Amino acid sequence: MLNFKVEKMTCGHCVRAVTEAVHGVDAGAHVDVDLKAGRVAVATEDAGSADRIAAAIRAAGYDAAPVGASA
Repeated sequence: MLNFKVEKMTCGHCVRAVTEAVHGVDAGAHVDVDLKAGRVAVATEDAGSADRIAAAIRAAGYDAAPVGASA
């Protein structure tokens, strides 16, 4: 599980945009967006994709940074 702090998300459109950005890196990833907390959890088989996912979220217009991983 990869976890990200994502800023500037305010609505359902933001959730969709972030989810689509993650799926652009890993189409099979499960994405859980906590809009209120500004957190995104990504269940992926590719644990090395954190930097690519964060970059994709940033490219979608949001501030994103990995905050650690969990099993």
